[in-house]
Amino acid sequence: MREMKPTVLILCTGNSCRSHLAEGILRAVAGDALKVQSAGSRPAGYVHPFAIKVMQEIGMDISAHRSKHLNEFLQQPVETVITVCGNVDQVCPIFPGQVNRHHWGFDDPAHAVGTEEDRLTVFRRVRDEIRRVFTAYAEGRRDQLKAPK
Repeated sequence: MREMKPTVLILCTGNSCRSHLAEGILRAVAGDALKVQSAGSRPAGYVHPFAIKVMQEIGMDISAHRSKHLNEFLQQPVETVITVCGNVDQVCPIFPGQVNRHHWGFDDPAHAVGTEEDRLTVFRRVRDEIRRVFTAYAEGRRDQLKAPK
């Protein structure tokens, strides 16, 4: 019998920027080791166009992602929950089978102001911060999953 991949659910309030950046990056760096999803406590209903743009700049396509409510995952086994904003961390439920919970807060680039280039600069900074944290996490998880039981 094939073991199911552990599900990692990345949560943010609006599920329009940070959680999608993290989902795209973690999917890319974790490969087949993890099933990665994202959702929000109050989903915005769209993925921010600047999030899609700054991910395309690093060769990752998240244009097919959709904004989802965390309730979609309440009946599914979720091994690890990672919150990327403080608001959702405070209202986060416990999911079936949940073993791990992490909170890594990042600035919300959707609140960036200024010219389009100013705002894109904020999106790039947040993307790069998320990339560093989630790449390190994926490397640790891959090592953990390879270790003899």
